[in-house]
This record gives sequence, structure tokens and C-alpha cells, in this order.
Amino acid sequence: MAHFGIISPPVPGHLNPFSALGHELRRRQHSVTFFHIEDLAPRILSEGFGFCAIGQQDHPLGSLPESLSLLGKLDGLEALRFTVRAVEQMTEAFCRDAPKAIRRAGVDALLVDQTEPAGGAIADHLGIPFVTICNALTLNREIRVPPGFSPWPHEESLWAQLRNFAGYTAADVLLRRIIGIVNRYRRQWGLPAQFCADQSFSTLAQISQQPPAFDYPRKELPQCFHYVGPLRYFPPGREIQFPWHQLDGRPLVYASLGTLQNGRTVVFRQIIEACRPLKVQLVISHAGGLSPEIIAEFSNSALVVPYAPQQELLKKASLTITHAGLNTVLDSLSQAVPAIAIPITYEQPAIAARLSWTGAGSVLPLKKLTTPALQGIMQRLLTEQSYYDRAQTVADSIRTAGGVVRAGNIIEEVCC
Repeated sequence: MAHFGIISPPVPGHLNPFSALGHELRRRQHSVTFFHIEDLAPRILSEGFGFCAIGQQDHPLGSLPESLSLLGKLDGLEALRFTVRAVEQMTEAFCRDAPKAIRRAGVDALLVDQTEPAGGAIADHLGIPFVTICNALTLNREIRVPPGFSPWPHEESLWAQLRNFAGYTAADVLLRRIIGIVNRYRRQWGLPAQFCADQSFSTLAQISQQPPAFDYPRKELPQCFHYVGPLRYFPPGREIQFPWHQLDGRPLVYASLGTLQNGRTVVFRQIIEACRPLKVQLVISHAGGLSPEIIAEFSNSALVVPYAPQQELLKKASLTITHAGLNTVLDSLSQAVPAIAIPITYEQPAIAARLSWTGAGSVLPLKKLTTPALQGIMQRLLTEQSYYDRAQTVADSIRTAGGVVRAGNIIEEVCC
């Protein structure tokens, strides 16, 4: 049996799919070890995985919650720049500390998040295979496909291609310091330099948790690329407590802003006000981002919980309102539930654009968010059957994509 190492960003939206993949590989009798900063140790160890700490000198215990708290208060370009600086520090820590830890642990192959260019360089340095896991939007660049951070729609006109080229050029400028760090270590390791993030992707297998129906038409993906759909795992006996008895039979609207933007009181308040005149029941999942005082206020108009059993709750929902995090959008569409996206930062505008392109939802930019605007979109999505039909199309694509089982098959095929 093989020993797999995992290199991931330190945020739930990436760690959760990796955990699902890790559990699938353990089911097949493989070993799985995460290599990351100490703040993640309790979470990783509680799931039964191996854990090796790296980056202690620049990521001391307690630094991650502080960083994520600050990040949750930012949006737009400011949040993106903050994230890039954090990735620079993490890339340095991976390149400096991970090779020795991976070699000492006896890892046979690496599973590397597509947003972590250090992972492929480390695998090349150690002479072990690696697989790229696309836990966020697929980042493989094509001139006909807008960059993964942009809200631009899919168009194939010459003007659109020029716009996309400019976007990719801007991304290269934004990420140049990260690529520079990786190349500094590649030179030390006797490896050729790389000039863009695409060169860091695996040539053995690239696995995306998007289903085919939730991406723009592509013509240039490598043969080793696989759409497998959401990577999910539901551990037996670990149920999230939820007051099911409080659901009253009205059409259910589920609202979540994920785990980083979950303290945006103004957004949640406008969602509540938009729902108030409609004959719906609103459930808000805030992931610990709201204060007791705000929870008490909101509980007069909505069912407010820190965490919800998202998949099970969505089976009963009629509509999702989300920040356009990929995991929430895919969970909603997997149950054929249309969604309203209120993107805040990172790749969320691009995810929202794809949601609109599928016809399975609608987009309301944060700067245009008002109670009347949101209420009008809600009324349209709740009453027009076409949104449910398009959501069902994506659900069918998810069901046939193969999920975590197919991902495990691909990984075994190329690494074992």
C-alpha cells in the first residue's frame, strides 16, 4: 500500500475536499499524511490522518486564526492581495521545510492543491510522483476561458480573447513573487525554472471537483485532466446537530457565507429583510461568525445555527443564497437547488459567473446588494421552473462524474 502526502492551503474550502479524498484512500488501505502548520494539527489528527508540522519559525501556533479573522473582514482586491501575501509566506515554508519532512515520513506520492505551486516542485526535487487536485475553480488557462478570478462571462469573440489575455497577464504579475520563490528553490535543487502556474500542474493526473456541466467549454485541457465532481465524505456517527423539528413546511431558503466571510452582519440582515414578505422559511448557517447579540436579533426572523448538515438540509431546500464558495454552490446544485450568488472576493465572482452561465442561478454583486434587488431575484428563482431544470442538469452531471471514488481510482492508477 502507498503512503500519500497532502499539500493544501490552510482553509476549510480546500482542507474539506482533501479530507474526503484522504478517507477514501484510507478505505483502500493507503496511508495519508498532511504536511502543514501546527494550527491544523488538532483538526487533521482528529480525523485519523498523519500530521507533520512545518513552518514553525514563521507560522507559530495561533497565527492562523489571527490571519483568517483579519481576512474575513476584507473583500475585493484588498482580500486578494492579502491572500497572495499569505501564500508567499506559505510557499516559502513549504519549500524550506516540507522536503525534509516528506522524505523522513517515507511518502511515496504527493497530492497537491492546484493553488500551491510549491507542491509540484517539491515532488520533482524528491523524485516522487504527484497528482494535482483542483479544489477551487479549474485554473488551467485557455484564451477562450476567462481567468479564474474574474466575473467575466464566457465569450469567444476576439475582443473577449484579448480581455482574457490581459487578465492572465495581470494574474502573472500578481503571482510573480510566488513563482519567484518556487524558482529560487528549483534552482537550488537543480530543476529548470517555471514561468507560470500552469507549469506546476501534474502531467500524471489533474483531478477537478467541478463536474463537466459546471465549467465553460474547454478545448485545451490535457488528457490527464479529469472532472470528477465534488469530493465529499460523510463520517458515520458524526452528525451535525440541527433542530429539524423547527422546520415548518414553508419553502426553505438556505443562506451561508462560508467559513471566512461568515461575520458579514449587513449581508445577513438584507437576506432576512428580503425574505420577510415572502412565504418562505430562512435558515442561516453562520459558522461561528455572528455574535450572541446578533444571533438573538436574527432568530426573531430566521432559524439561525452555527453549522448545518448542509447536504441533508439542501435536500429540503427550494433556494440557496451563498457567497459563491465552490463547495456550497456544488452542494446546492447536487440537490438540484438553484442558488443566488453574492460574491465577495477570491474566485467567487468567477464561480458566480459560471452559476449564471449554467442557468441554475443568478448573481447579485455585493456592491449592488439591496433588499429590493435581492427580493426580486428570489421571487424569480422561486417561481420559474427553468432554474430548477438547469440545476437538475448540473445535478445529473455531478451524479455521473464519479466523485471521490473515481478520484481514488485515478490516483491509484497513476501512483501505485
